[in-house]
Amino acid sequence: MRKTQLALLTLGATVLAGVVSVTPAAARDYPWCAQGGEFDYPGECAYSTYEQCLASVSGRLLYCGPNPLVAYGQAPWPQPQPLPQPRRRARPVTPY
Repeated sequence: MRKTQLALLTLGATVLAGVVSVTPAAARDYPWCAQGGEFDYPGECAYSTYEQCLASVSGRLLYCGPNPLVAYGQAPWPQPQPLPQPRRRARPVTPY
């Protein structure tokens, strides 16, 4: 019984250590997309080279096109506009 508990504890610690050390996949925009057919615009953008894309779309009634996010650049974030300065009220001038 004691050996079973120790084995389960070791297994649990190993699984926990494995889950903690997992890093998320790096986001990457590939330059070529399979377009047409069942894919919406911009398509399946998962190809590093034009040749890879051609090999994938061969016989599937699709075509290869550039990834618009890579080819034309992503739209820049809008810059915040500075707030207008409040107008100063003129003090009434008192006559002498």
